[in-house]
Amino acid sequence: MTTNVKEITKDIEIEELLQIEPKAVTYLMENGIKCLACGEPIWGTLEKAAKDKGFDDEQIAKFVKELREL
Repeated sequence: MTTNVKEITKDIEIEELLQIEPKAVTYLMENGIKCLACGEPIWGTLEKAAKDKGFDDEQIAKFVKELREL
């Protein structure tokens, strides 16, 4: 069986991430990454949102791994 769900990577758009994995909202907020503004997903990628909060590449790779496991 084939699925059209995009794989979660650091380059995934926040909006798409939240559509394919709603639990990501809580996960990102608990890790200090803003993913919603006025009830709407923010623009940009997971990597950009994380870098804006000061996370490095190693931490972003950890976020990707953990988001895939949700």
